[in-house]
Amino acid sequence: MGFLSGLSGLLIAAQSRINGALSQEMGDSLAAAVISFSTGLIFVTTISFARRENRAAFLEIFKAVKAKQMKPWTLIAGALGASFVAMQTYVVPIAGVALFTVASLAGQTAISLLVDRLGLTGGAKSAITKRRVLAAVITVVAVGVSSWDRFAMSNFSLLAIGLAVFAGTWVGLQRALNGQINSFAKKAFATSQLNFVTGTTFLLLLLLLRSLFTDHSIMNFKTAPWWMFLGGSIGVIYIALSAHIVQHLGVLEFTLYSVGGMLIGSLLIDLIFPTKGTLISPYLIAGITLTYLGVAANGQSRLSRLSRR
Repeated sequence: MGFLSGLSGLLIAAQSRINGALSQEMGDSLAAAVISFSTGLIFVTTISFARRENRAAFLEIFKAVKAKQMKPWTLIAGALGASFVAMQTYVVPIAGVALFTVASLAGQTAISLLVDRLGLTGGAKSAITKRRVLAAVITVVAVGVSSWDRFAMSNFSLLAIGLAVFAGTWVGLQRALNGQINSFAKKAFATSQLNFVTGTTFLLLLLLLRSLFTDHSIMNFKTAPWWMFLGGSIGVIYIALSAHIVQHLGVLEFTLYSVGGMLIGSLLIDLIFPTKGTLISPYLIAGITLTYLGVAANGQSRLSRLSRR
């Protein structure tokens, strides 16, 4: 199970590289995000609606909203995921997979403080402990360390790094809202189905609005190699793997293994299939190490908090 957890993290790193490559090929990060989410929607719909229990679970989500057991705005989780993919397709070609991963994980760790404090996952509210604040600080410092040798470079984009951190906060919020949704759906694929439906709709709406107010055509899609269209499907596979593995390992062990796979995988991908903005340096490797330590500290803090309840 540890190997599968690490593999799931590697899949997310691969998804970042694939979506970034599609964005470069098309010359349009928003259009690339639309394609990624649309292919994921087709894939997850085929799987979800093939089984009666998944179809029933999908309907349970809307029954919960109708019965006022769940707030309607909770359903925006998919739009948050779509925003993450849109920012991912923009940043990865500029900064590389590893730096994007470090920055987005910093955003996720930092926003987890607010998510747990407000009880957005649907459970009890949690106090902000010194250990968790330290974990968040470590991951944010890791972004600075990873980028240290880039600050003096003329092509360095502080905006891209900021967007990566911001994208991570979106993922943290999405996971919290998905926790609420899944408490009613009881099926990971039903929750994923809703995410891809709302996310694809959100991205198509953005694409339409952009075509109305700018000179970008809504039909400005280009062909690309087949493997560049796998990003959305990889996201679905990750959801299925994580839902299965967590039942056997628990959240903490899964997080540590998967984040390890994600960080090491992103570094290997940058070494073997670098983008134009990729820069492998001792600073980046040190930042990756710090990020893992921060995520581990955050996970240990959660575990100790749960053991006291």
